Amino acid sequence: MADTAENKVAFELVTPSTLAISEDVDMVVVPGADGDFGVLPGHAPILTTVRPGVINMYTNGAITKSLFVEGGFAEANPERCTVLAEGATDVAELSSSDAEARLAAAREAAGSADEDGRAAAEKELRIAEEMVRAAGGNTTQH
Repeated sequence: MADTAENKVAFELVTPSTLAISEDVDMVVVPGADGDFGVLPGHAPILTTVRPGVINMYTNGAITKSLFVEGGFAEANPERCTVLAEGATDVAELSSSDAEARLAAAREAAGSADEDGRAAAEKELRIAEEMVRAAGGNTTQH
């Protein structure tokens, strides 16, 4: 993949339906469970969960692509970073109105969820809140 493996990281983003991204980048920043983490060439091996949020890909010191992920797992090593995401959308394709609608539906579902459905409803609420942030909106109630 990379002929300059010393200064690039092979980044792959995989969703349940497709290999969404496969690119060599200077750095990738992933929303890990314990906070965002950057992966540069030579990164120590790590396996962690990914929370809903934005993955930023960098080349030549600038963000070249931002992707909203709904959560998943990430593995990094000195040469590569692979994210297995539950869902992913290019931030440029996110609509504030769609994100706000998803948040409103998630709030309603969370408010009416029974004990068996509460965890799933709260997870969807977290995803929707982060999607609104990624789309440039806010999560204040209307």
